[in-house]
Amino acid sequence: MKSTGMTRPLDNLGRIVIPKEMRETMGIDIGDPLEIFVDKDSGMLAFRQYIGVACKTCGSIDRLLYFKDSFICSDCAYDLKEGKISPKISNDKISKVEKPKRRIYQKPEIMLKKLNDLMLEHPSYTQKQYAEILGVSQCRVSQLKGKLREQ
Repeated sequence: MKSTGMTRPLDNLGRIVIPKEMRETMGIDIGDPLEIFVDKDSGMLAFRQYIGVACKTCGSIDRLLYFKDSFICSDCAYDLKEGKISPKISNDKISKVEKPKRRIYQKPEIMLKKLNDLMLEHPSYTQKQYAEILGVSQCRVSQLKGKLREQ
């Protein structure tokens, strides 16, 4: 690891701001999940953009198997077994995997209104369908539904 020469103070809640220049260089946007790594021996704390658990060849998140330090879906595992795809995944193959859309932060009041309108319009939709339409996680939809019940 190389030193950037940048320093940032920890605030009274233990938070730190990652400089904009570094976020842009690393392709990290506001709201992106980060993985945190620690090495107690050297006293190093490191961050990496969290990509998630998905098939290394096609990006699927369904029926995953752990294969050679990566996840692969059962369909790709079958294709691999049949010789339809190479066991070595090239960088070209990885770059073709569509990255998930970046979520746009919206105020909770706006999200509550959107979810309420959506639930009135489509009462039979599942939480997953609401999440896809709103561009948020199912967990966030669950939180918003709880807030709607409180009101």
